[in-house]
Amino acid sequence: MKKIFPILALVASLISISLCAQSPKVLVVTAHPDDETGFSVTMFKITHELKGIVDMAVMTDGGGGFADSQLGAMYYGLNLTDSVVARTHLPMLRKQEILNAGKIMGVRNIYFMEQPDDWYTTDPTPYISGKNWEIPYVERRMDRLLADRDYDFVITMLPHAGQHGHHKTAVLMALRAVQRYKGAHKPIIIAGSPSSASAKPIEFNVLDGFPETKIMPNAPFFTLNRAFKFKENDKVSYKIVADWVISEYKSQGAIQEGAIHKTDLEVYRYFDLNDSKGISKVQQLFDALAKSGFAAPGN
Repeated sequence: MKKIFPILALVASLISISLCAQSPKVLVVTAHPDDETGFSVTMFKITHELKGIVDMAVMTDGGGGFADSQLGAMYYGLNLTDSVVARTHLPMLRKQEILNAGKIMGVRNIYFMEQPDDWYTTDPTPYISGKNWEIPYVERRMDRLLADRDYDFVITMLPHAGQHGHHKTAVLMALRAVQRYKGAHKPIIIAGSPSSASAKPIEFNVLDGFPETKIMPNAPFFTLNRAFKFKENDKVSYKIVADWVISEYKSQGAIQEGAIHKTDLEVYRYFDLNDSKGISKVQQLFDALAKSGFAAPGN
């Protein structure tokens, strides 16, 4: 009789992992409305094909995104390249844009942290120190989200040296929230970055000064191929979903045309603060994504 219990525990564990992969609950943490475009096909496939749940936590109000708004200025009839006009109108415009984009990706809830989108810098210090952002407020909200929503996975951007300081801080807020989490169902946190098929993934091990950003040594990369062709003699790919999402951000410009539109792969890495046992769960998630939808046999 004693031998039955380990077998039952193993079966229960395998069932739990399988259900997690097939209907995962995911929180995507970013700094600005449109940052999630690098993960948009993963998000779409999780909600539409795996029937999972995706929520977002967006750190800033988006008021600083006016550097490439010439076409958006014509579309909205506002001089969005003027900083005063932009900071007055962009926060609401970009909220509506991300709400529209969220409908395409199947996002359930978007939680706006309303921190100032002040200026471009690669230094996260003014934000993570609490000088420019209200860090205790964000921490309380992040802790509540993880406690109440029972996520399986948290997805962030990759906080490499060239990233915006807001992006790095958003990653740090997510990592530290996972570190603080004391519940039984601790989410696995991974970092995503877009890549073209012809380019090598960005080299990254840890962000200097922030050991919590360390990537687990020897952990595999997890990749979603959004350029996978299907139907009509290979005329269509999941990149069209990314284009749908990009099209909602009419106030923006360069990052969409210069990087996101050219993305073939969404590449994800495993943070070292996770338990190494979680690697198999992430692998199973990406195996399920690779086999789902129009990638499934017979489609």
